[in-house]
Amino acid sequence: MAMQGITVEDGGESFLEGKLLIALPGMPDPRFERSVIFICAHSGQGAMGLIINKAVEGLNFHDMMERLDVEVSAMTPDPPILFGGPMQTERGFVLHSGDFESGDSTLPVTRDVSLTATLDILRAIASGQGPQRSLFALGYAGWSGGQIEDEIRANGWIHCDADMGLVFDTSLDAKWGEALRKLGIDASSLSANTGSA
Repeated sequence: MAMQGITVEDGGESFLEGKLLIALPGMPDPRFERSVIFICAHSGQGAMGLIINKAVEGLNFHDMMERLDVEVSAMTPDPPILFGGPMQTERGFVLHSGDFESGDSTLPVTRDVSLTATLDILRAIASGQGPQRSLFALGYAGWSGGQIEDEIRANGWIHCDADMGLVFDTSLDAKWGEALRKLGIDASSLSANTGSA
């Protein structure tokens, strides 16, 4: 899973890794409409990321821990569980601050953000020993080699640098507009025909 430093087919760097991918109006796939995706890995073989602004209806952290038979305390935060993307929706992923590591199962994406997909991190969060900041998602978004680049060229997505505040602290409903504002774009000025000739 460690794809740090792998280059894309055209010889360029894995330029999307650690960045935010922002769906533009007119996105043909409704699962990605108004999505903000943190890209965890990007190489010539493809890309993988987590949608960070869409919750799974009616499911929060305490509910998930109960299903996994992991004990939580009343002090354990109870954030919503996110819809990370349409692939492997039964599999959980934790996007978290870089202050936590679970051996080989933690993938550092940037200096500040890592990805872990094991029960160890959930137990650590439930016991108050986990990372300072975290998002739990079911499923992920994935693209085959060259696919995400094609979708960007077709005006389905734009990208921007990620920052910890936007990834972990901004409310789910505000993330799409905030990500666009990072690029100097007012969401209300966009139409479904953005970028079309």
